[in-house]
Amino acid sequence: MNSAYHLWYAVFIYMKRDTEPNLGFWKKLKKPIMAIAPMANVTDAAFRQMFADLGRPDVFWTEFVSSEGLLSKGREKLLPDLWYDKREHPIVAQIFGGKPELFARISPLIRELGFDGLDINMGCPDAGVEKSGGGAALMKDPALAKEIIRAAKRSVPDLPISVKTRIGYRKNEIETWVPALLEEGIAALTMHFRTRSEMSKVPAHWDLAPKLVEMRDRIAPKTLLLGNGDVASLDEAKRRAKETGLDGVMVGRGVFGNPWFFSGRVPDLREKLEGLVRHTELFEKLYKSNTENRIKNFEVMKKHFKAYVSGFDDAKELRVKLMEAEDAAGVRRVIEGFLENLS
Repeated sequence: MNSAYHLWYAVFIYMKRDTEPNLGFWKKLKKPIMAIAPMANVTDAAFRQMFADLGRPDVFWTEFVSSEGLLSKGREKLLPDLWYDKREHPIVAQIFGGKPELFARISPLIRELGFDGLDINMGCPDAGVEKSGGGAALMKDPALAKEIIRAAKRSVPDLPISVKTRIGYRKNEIETWVPALLEEGIAALTMHFRTRSEMSKVPAHWDLAPKLVEMRDRIAPKTLLLGNGDVASLDEAKRRAKETGLDGVMVGRGVFGNPWFFSGRVPDLREKLEGLVRHTELFEKLYKSNTENRIKNFEVMKKHFKAYVSGFDDAKELRVKLMEAEDAAGVRRVIEGFLENLS
């Protein structure tokens, strides 16, 4: 009887430990927590370092990277997506995939690379990501999602594991989907308040935030909650957190072309265009995109041009000229010529 009791107690302690979140760096952050959303070919090291200099969030996220890819022969091509600078701490690496065994293998690599946390993508609607069994596809299989979280937690018990997801696949499923995640003792849960089917075609359902908070308080009171969707300014982000009771807000499209976002400053036109030049030169310096040793194509940088260059006279004409530029030097020439005529 005594030995049976000790066996039961050992199992209880193990289960309790496994479902308790390791908050790591999260417990040191002041609320409301502000974060940049992970976006492929957007939130690269150049993009993030602009924010580190001009208006940093509380937490940085990398682009999302494939677990299978990082364990394949093509790993070296993906590692640049995980580059970061020491100024970016705390920084979380976001990984996607649908196989628990791969997360068990990839999690130690994330720790070895010096990341402060690992985030599991369970919301991306990209067809390629879903084909891998990851991203939004995991909302269809809560049991698999739970296995993936467990695999990561057991592989790196000293690294905080978080999840970013949506409210459901085709409809609002937070009543069943969210508890499945919270039961696994994750450090943080970021909720994009739309379904996978809605993409970004409808306003985010921020009215669901109080329900999310209620479930967290009941199931996993230590887990931190961040909301995501349609946040256009720092003031709005703070207001959303205050009104909903969430611990923080993650911002995606709202930070495009605005590395001053988290400072609350609104730059004038000259400063904004000079920021674009600086961003472009940093991108080229990091990725050597105009050389034979290309890591990221210069075309990737061009998706930022419209975000920086809009809302003023002759913006369209300036964008047309910028799209013809082949490198950072070309962007500088176009911007300097525009600013000379402006003054």
